[in-house]
Amino acid sequence: MLKILKLAVRNLTRYWRRTLLTAGLIILGVVAVLLFVSVSGSFKGLIVGQITDSMLGHVQVHRKGYVASIDNLPLNLNMKPGAVARVEQALKDMGDVVAWSPRLKFGAMFSNFTETTSIRLNGVLPKREAAAMPMLPGRLLQGGGNGLVERGKLLIPEILAKGMKINIGDTVVLVATNLDGSVNGKTFTVQGVLGDVTGPGGRDGYLHLDDARELLRLTEAEVSEIAVRLKGLDQLPSAKAQLARALAEIRNPQGQPALEVHGWDQLSPFANIARMIDLLDLFIRVMLVSIVLIAVMNVMMMAVYERIREIGAISAIGTPPRRILGLFLAEGLLLGLVGTAIGTALSLGIIYALNLWPVHFSFGRQQDLVLVPTIATADVLLIGVIVLLVAVTASLQPAWKAARMDPITALRHV
Repeated sequence: MLKILKLAVRNLTRYWRRTLLTAGLIILGVVAVLLFVSVSGSFKGLIVGQITDSMLGHVQVHRKGYVASIDNLPLNLNMKPGAVARVEQALKDMGDVVAWSPRLKFGAMFSNFTETTSIRLNGVLPKREAAAMPMLPGRLLQGGGNGLVERGKLLIPEILAKGMKINIGDTVVLVATNLDGSVNGKTFTVQGVLGDVTGPGGRDGYLHLDDARELLRLTEAEVSEIAVRLKGLDQLPSAKAQLARALAEIRNPQGQPALEVHGWDQLSPFANIARMIDLLDLFIRVMLVSIVLIAVMNVMMMAVYERIREIGAISAIGTPPRRILGLFLAEGLLLGLVGTAIGTALSLGIIYALNLWPVHFSFGRQQDLVLVPTIATADVLLIGVIVLLVAVTASLQPAWKAARMDPITALRHV
């Protein structure tokens, strides 16, 4: 085997220009794939983190049918206190859960005594919401104070603050319709202005959960949803399945499960963008396979064609076909190894440089986001194995042709 490798190295160095060109194509493919995987993965993780850590959480629990009607924020599909208690007990028993926050969501009319518009509101318990959504306080463009939001105060979206010229400390009125159709109004003081995560269209405001229940004249401690924060996104599938099993015993009068468990990807349209990034990742990997396949197959076919007489000579002196086959496969393997090694080293060097001098960019209304690309060892190993397998596979047909060549015919070749 060692002799075959030495012969393969000698043959590759004899035609060094062609070898360099082929290795260069492999290196380019490896660098393109590793950089794209690292940068796209970093971008996706950054934006998903912005969404889950400031708005949605990783998992949400709702009453069955609520998400299907979420645009209307239906109060008749709130979770009752008994169901809330059972969900919280299930969450306490889960080791992957870091925090959770009950919310009461509803729509209301918002007025500054001069103009009136609609607003979506989230009644929250400030400390629990801040624990479940650690990036939510960072969305405050103005105001704040003690706690996320105090009793009798509001956090309003930037679009309303600018459009209605509302400042911190101004008094506003909320008018809401409760479940039985009666209307109630309550004055609030503006405590802060929130920037949106993905664009200027956000109309969500925040108030204390007790204020929300008072405004809606609720007699029970019901909530619209419970947002859950996990230790990491990696735990999402298992935690979601575990929570669904724990809540499956809660049934409605029809005998069906009364509650639903949704991951963030079922609630945010950005999940479609994340899937597109994964699809592009796959497409880039397919391109790498194509580059390596065409480059190695081309160089090996040329090697066989140019060395027909040489193949005939070594075959005539008794070299078995399997050794000739191994020689050409070894050349393809060496091309793959060299291209993979250099391409991986270059990629890791560029990724390291991007960590030293990170890229700053904006996404939607989020300013000065920092892109810090990373790549998992498993991805590097997987791409390396793919390149080597494709390089050997591309060498197989030319190698087989060389091994099956008739010595007499080969020696007569001009």
